[in-house]
Amino acid sequence: MQEETRGGAVPLIGVTTYLEPARWGSWVREAALLPAPYVRMVERAGGAPVLLPPTGGLRGVDRVVAGLDGIVFAGGGDLDPQLYGAARHAETGPPQPQRDRFEIALLRAAVAADLPFLAICRGMQVLNVARGGDLIQHLPDVVGHQGHRPTEGKMGAHRVRIGGASLLGKIVGEVADVPTYHHQAVGKLGKGLAAVAWADDQVVEAVELQGHRFGLGVQWHPEEGDDRRLFDALVAESAGR
Repeated sequence: MQEETRGGAVPLIGVTTYLEPARWGSWVREAALLPAPYVRMVERAGGAPVLLPPTGGLRGVDRVVAGLDGIVFAGGGDLDPQLYGAARHAETGPPQPQRDRFEIALLRAAVAADLPFLAICRGMQVLNVARGGDLIQHLPDVVGHQGHRPTEGKMGAHRVRIGGASLLGKIVGEVADVPTYHHQAVGKLGKGLAAVAWADDQVVEAVELQGHRFGLGVQWHPEEGDDRRLFDALVAESAGR
């Protein structure tokens, strides 16, 4: 459902939100919120951002998907390990069952509708779990370093190599320096997913859903950098260009 403007159709791009305590004025309350860089990137790419709070009722996700032209699955806290049959690691964050349920249902509805989507950091992990995969709960246990989240509360950076024949490779090339902040990553790949990018330590940095119109997950945070090409590509595909 695209809004007509003088410059042509503006695709509506849904962006999932956090559900966290927040403070404004005299209030401290639970809030559906989203870091502004996501909104700015969608706007700069030519889309109209529509925030998608994690609602408790899941029966409306098909209608939500039907009203959008594309979706960004945003970053955030760790998924509940019970969703992929694992016990909780000591470093895994507290569960967020409402957000987990909503985003998995939304992701599955987007896949069924062949709706273009870009899944970022947690979003890529939601994609993998929704497709039956699992997660590495604490990367330092596996790779022996803190390079994927070098400083608490501060974005890091590292290089990734990308399969040149992949959709991602066609968008950004075979090498990229990316903003990063995560301590988990995909383990066993979910059904229909192909790994298409890797860090130097072999951590999977991007996946693509095979046979989907535009189904891309990246472990890094493109909204925090200056490279707009992933958002440009998502919006262009969502607009049918």
